[in-house]
Amino acid sequence: MSHPIDGQVMLLAAAKASVAGSRLPELVERAQEELGPRLGEYRRRYEGAHEDEDACYFFVPDGHWESVGERLSVGERETDALRRVHEEQLKRLGKRLERREEFETALELRSCVVIGK
Repeated sequence: MSHPIDGQVMLLAAAKASVAGSRLPELVERAQEELGPRLGEYRRRYEGAHEDEDACYFFVPDGHWESVGERLSVGERETDALRRVHEEQLKRLGKRLERREEFETALELRSCVVIGK
């Protein structure tokens, strides 16, 4: 199962997070392995921000990534890096769809999870 995060987004998130850029792709892949099988649950529980042929984007409550990080057995910095990379992916999509302002406003109150199909 491949992750839906663009390479440039990973570079940006790695620069902002306190995690080595070489570690981030592996973390993103592990998160996809954790989240992918839960796609149906996310569709039922969370607001969908966007869906295309490659991925589904969901708004999730603040603190959501902490529970994902616990399930992955990763530390606070790794969890923060995962949250950042998913949020940056949503912002990049927002720019492409001319919805960046809408998505950035939503991210002031919530976080985002991107799950590849």
